Amino acid sequence: MSRSEAILDRLHALHPVLIDLSLERLQDLLAKLGHPERRLPPVVHVAGTNGKGSTCAFLRAIAEAAGQRVHAFTSPHLVRFHERIRLAGTLVEEAALAVALEEVEAVNAGAPITVFEVITAVALLLFSRVPADLLVLEVGLGGRFDATNVVAAPVATAITSISMDHMEFLGDRLEGIAFEKAGIIKPGVPCATGAQAPEALAVIARCAAEAAAPLLARDAGWTIAPRPSGLSSGLRSGLRYADARGGLDLPPPGLLGAHQADNAGIAIAALRGWNPGWLTDAAIAAGVAAARWPGRLQQLHGRLAGALPADWELWLDGGHNAGGGAALAVQAAAWRDRPLHLVVGMKGTKVVADFLRPLLPFATTLWAVAEPGQHLATPVARIIAASGGLARPGPTVAEALAALPRHGGPARVLVCGSLYLAGEVLKLDAVG
Repeated sequence: MSRSEAILDRLHALHPVLIDLSLERLQDLLAKLGHPERRLPPVVHVAGTNGKGSTCAFLRAIAEAAGQRVHAFTSPHLVRFHERIRLAGTLVEEAALAVALEEVEAVNAGAPITVFEVITAVALLLFSRVPADLLVLEVGLGGRFDATNVVAAPVATAITSISMDHMEFLGDRLEGIAFEKAGIIKPGVPCATGAQAPEALAVIARCAAEAAAPLLARDAGWTIAPRPSGLSSGLRSGLRYADARGGLDLPPPGLLGAHQADNAGIAIAALRGWNPGWLTDAAIAAGVAAARWPGRLQQLHGRLAGALPADWELWLDGGHNAGGGAALAVQAAAWRDRPLHLVVGMKGTKVVADFLRPLLPFATTLWAVAEPGQHLATPVARIIAASGGLARPGPTVAEALAALPRHGGPARVLVCGSLYLAGEVLKLDAVG
């Protein structure tokens, strides 16, 4: 166990008995630390249900293509905790992370606090001490009372696709969830948002109007659409983005999936709404093409992929709710050229049937899995029941891959259903 892991284990014992959805614990801690949240580079704050991580990846890639140094705070991590904190373009090193964790632990002095609040305090402390030109800050849960919302004056906010998720904390109505996400909107600060259900967009628009925050909504403040490539139909086309500042031809996004056009557009709209001097059309195009984000329609080429026939493809995606299932179904429809085998493992708090429903028509076979190290994994039997009995027990990813029917030529396998499962799969696929 690393030094930072040992500290995090100790901090778990300080978790409050009741979660009161308040920023007060973290605000008190940050005050004792000298208010690092007030000494940050310009911040773009990103909330939403699906697409937050991808939008953050586009934001970071565009800024870095312009030569900027970018901090990033994202969650959850897939393989290693250090993925959550990126300092001026580089993942935080163990020694620096451990020192900051110890400093925050000492200042907190045993007071009740959540681990995410501590992690946020650590990240903000590190961000305040390392020079950078931009901080891309991803909300952990919700928005209004999320720990990241202690940052009072971002230069732009972004709200990605909203769907039903985390209902135990955010409520069971889309309007209520949208209200919580819209809690990151700040007075006079531009807010970019993408494709939304009408009831969610109405809430975001109302919150933006109340804050006098310019709302840059898709199809009202900006548009994005596929651009014919002029090449063979088998190749991905580029995109055409347009807003009040003009049009922009873009290459295919570095992240696969039709939904990534929306996430790229949100990132562009947020940056153009802020309009820093370094933002150029060339940097936007280069960043859109360069963006990478593990576990989001990522093709694997390691140990697990090597166990499949040479003409098969193995893909991984962390989508885990109804919106994520719908987005994957669009990609599955585009993959009709060969059989698609789905391997699904989910977190116990998720509504399995809602995720599976749009995907079932495209599945040649469906396998239910739960990895031994997967955090709060849904039991295999529950996934099978949610599939209406269509799924077969893996019961692990490796066993499911070994059991796939090999006849019939090339095929695709998509492992999906949880970011926690994605992390376990990346470990299994790693070579060496």
